[in-house]
Amino acid sequence: MRTVRVDERHTGQVSSAAFTIPLWADLLSIGIGSLQGALFAAGFRDRRLDLLGVAIIGIATGFGGGILRDVLLSQVPAALQTNWHLLVATGAALLGMALERIFHRLRHLITVLDALTLGLFGAIGTTKALALGLPVVPSIFLGALTAVGGSILRDLLLNLPIALMHVSSLYAVAAIAGTTSLVGLVALGVPIATAATVCVAITVVIRVLAVLFSWTLPEQRALAWRFAWRRSVREAEQPGPD
Repeated sequence: MRTVRVDERHTGQVSSAAFTIPLWADLLSIGIGSLQGALFAAGFRDRRLDLLGVAIIGIATGFGGGILRDVLLSQVPAALQTNWHLLVATGAALLGMALERIFHRLRHLITVLDALTLGLFGAIGTTKALALGLPVVPSIFLGALTAVGGSILRDLLLNLPIALMHVSSLYAVAAIAGTTSLVGLVALGVPIATAATVCVAITVVIRVLAVLFSWTLPEQRALAWRFAWRRSVREAEQPGPD
């Protein structure tokens, strides 16, 4: 069980509160992330990953974001402070490789669980940053980084373009919305556990709805085309010289 102490002097409250994360929830989040990483890697048949390669991808996806967060905070990564995190991440990755076809049929359930994991990681990262006295904007950033950092490391290890930087179903947007709500609620005096729950709920709802309805942010080329079209219309409407 991991407990994050939040010093309310940095968040606008008077007393301190604790956000307690059960070990099973922490391990479940890491396991789902590792499983997702293995299933993603299994889709690239030409890469010919062996068991060790799949385990590494799973570990990186499962708690890569937490490692990035703790490195930026100059702390020993939380995932390296117990034996269970590495074992669960490795086991989930190998399980995903062995039962790829079965998990592919459960892809809708995996998507929901992945959204839940995204919210949990975001809440964990944000509360840890607040506990160390970071301002609200860096806390939101570190929370979102904790949520999406695993996918970034996964793509780097597979030598792929980072999916987060391309048109996608609001993956990072969901994490930012959730972590922003957590910081805002804590500043308003809401108990940290309640704020974290709302953070997870908002993240899950945005992510699931984005997948269901294919919501994305506007593509850069589409925006450039619109601006160019509007400029050409304005130029055409301007009166010519007499």
